[in-house]
Amino acid sequence: MTDGELGRGAPRALLWPGPGWRGVRVAGVHGILAAALASATFRPRAEAEDDPAWKQLIPYLVLRDGDRVFLMRRTRAGGDARLHDRFTIGVGGHVNPGDAGIEDALRREWREEIDASFDPEPRLIGLLNDDSDPVGAVHLGVVYEADARGRRVAIRETEKLSGTFQTLEDARSARDRMETWSVLLLDHLSAPAR
Repeated sequence: MTDGELGRGAPRALLWPGPGWRGVRVAGVHGILAAALASATFRPRAEAEDDPAWKQLIPYLVLRDGDRVFLMRRTRAGGDARLHDRFTIGVGGHVNPGDAGIEDALRREWREEIDASFDPEPRLIGLLNDDSDPVGAVHLGVVYEADARGRRVAIRETEKLSGTFQTLEDARSARDRMETWSVLLLDHLSAPAR
């Protein structure tokens, strides 16, 4: 992250009253997302990354291939040292000023991180929040799901990531080395009725 980078977000107080929740929320998502988008502005990320009164919006895509998920491992070459050597099941990142919206940011992040012959067809599944974690305290995940449907998927930024499709059970074996959001999302995906 450089000092000149901007992140799009909104004041937490405008998104929901009182304390937030921990995990993936599916109820009331459209209202929270509408409030976030109506009040969203860009702030320098150097400020926003340390301000829990502000929630940066992060599109976060779970890529599936049938019953498997794309499990990635971040290297030490990534920008945020808090996520080095952590596993993730989410493709995504910050919304930038040149993005036309959250889904446009998601597609840009996809093209930056993933080498595939297709663009994902994202389906919104919920919002992800975790105020107990320093990274999660300043971000709000807008969680999408898409299916590779057997098509080839590889990592483009191999210096920053590695990745393969894994069953949920195999992904759970990396749970203690996952970033917090991925743990919460894995729990959500593993729940019997979603």
